[in-house]
Amino acid sequence: RIMRFFLELAYNGTRFVGFQRQPKGESVQGRIESALSTLLQVPTEVVGCGRTDTGVHARQYFVHFDAEEGQGLQEEERAGRFLLSLNALCGRDLVFYRLLPLHEEAHARFDAVSRTYHYHLLRQPSPFLQETAVYLPHIRRVELSKLQQAAALLLDFEEFYPFCKTHTDVKHYRCVLMRSEWAETDSELIYTITANRFLRGMVRLIVGACVQVATDKMQIEELRQSMQAQTPLRSAWSAPPQGLYLTDIRYPYL
Repeated sequence: RIMRFFLELAYNGTRFVGFQRQPKGESVQGRIESALSTLLQVPTEVVGCGRTDTGVHARQYFVHFDAEEGQGLQEEERAGRFLLSLNALCGRDLVFYRLLPLHEEAHARFDAVSRTYHYHLLRQPSPFLQETAVYLPHIRRVELSKLQQAAALLLDFEEFYPFCKTHTDVKHYRCVLMRSEWAETDSELIYTITANRFLRGMVRLIVGACVQVATDKMQIEELRQSMQAQTPLRSAWSAPPQGLYLTDIRYPYL
């Protein structure tokens, strides 16, 4: 009998070409599948909860895979040893936290009801955070209220064509945003966005638009008009990938 399992993991995306397998370069998916195939001694594919681009990180991520019941992965002790072996095989950039046996129709991507991303902008440069946050000299003294104004505007809309990478094959641009806001600490500006789904490149383009508004390179009215008409932004800018994290995925059964 075939059983379906979810793996909960986190990864530093710096040295990967993104989650999804690519013709060139190492992907998160490729490394996981190689390790699983070694441990299960049969070619094993995984399905991820979403697509992250080159250099983007995940504090929480889920994949699902299928395995024979005879592997014993549904048993707590065997699952614990399996996770230890998986972590040893995958190296320091990936960490696996949980192995969860689920019903055979469970799907890591299609069953997710919400996803949350965080983006980290540094107030000052740091030699220790160059792979995991972004410093932009021109935003050092930017006002939080201006960032917030742009972020809050997006909550009034459900179509996000202006924030989708070109040459994408999506069937529609509808996303239900539940949260879009900025916060600040002494050292960082942090953007949080939650939605039922995201378009390719959407979060980095939104961060870019917020920064453009906050630095007076784009007027808030231009952003509003672009959203109302669903036309491309004249001064679109995608924020660098290293500041972006997928942080929270919700399922109805987890």
